[in-house]
Amino acid sequence: MTINYPSMNPKKLSKILQDLGYKEIRQRTGSHRHLSSPEHPSLTLALHTKEIPPGLVKKILKKDIGLTEDEIKNILNQK
Repeated sequence: MTINYPSMNPKKLSKILQDLGYKEIRQRTGSHRHLSSPEHPSLTLALHTKEIPPGLVKKILKKDIGLTEDEIKNILNQK
């Protein structure tokens, strides 16, 4: 079964990343946050006001972090 990736606001995605163990390691000026996790690769996340499109949510969770589809389903509460 395929996952229906939602668009989401950056604060919601940031909360998901925090739940996965990410912590903000650096923010200079601007809207980009540098995040690090002991279990996953480091990320840079832009915290703008507009929604993050479904394709980018998928890329971040699946390709950048390397989560499995089952892990993503659990995170997005899709069963």
